[in-house]
Amino acid sequence: MLDAIHYKVREEGAVVKKAVYIAVGTDLEGSKEVLGLWVGAMESSKYWLGVLNGLKNRGVSDILIVSVEGLAGFTEAISIVYPKAEIQRCIIHQIRSSSRYVSYKNIKAFTAALKPIYKAPTEESALVALDELESAWGAKYPASVKSWRVHWD
Repeated sequence: MLDAIHYKVREEGAVVKKAVYIAVGTDLEGSKEVLGLWVGAMESSKYWLGVLNGLKNRGVSDILIVSVEGLAGFTEAISIVYPKAEIQRCIIHQIRSSSRYVSYKNIKAFTAALKPIYKAPTEESALVALDELESAWGAKYPASVKSWRVHWD
């Protein structure tokens, strides 16, 4: 898993935003390990490229699956360093992204309608659930439903 957390920190007498880049790996036995933490400016795919090259130089020779957010250029940076890695959008980031513009009064019902999609046992049943989400919420929140279609892979 690759992600960044954003903090406001005091630097030289001013409050600035910094990103703490985090890489967590899971080995074939299921053990998780923090591979590193890096502090940088705002999150960018260019910085991630440096982080990934650093991981490779430290011995992470291959990655099977990478779970990431939807940062522009991020998947390309991963593919440069680890061309065989499968890249998946983090489901938490996808849920947050798609529900960002949903009204507070509808958020519980909308997120409840999302569960059959990401908890589906097969892709076919997930697509049926996505169609149901679209018929129930597509007219009111078209961008939210569209984000699921755009990021389906």
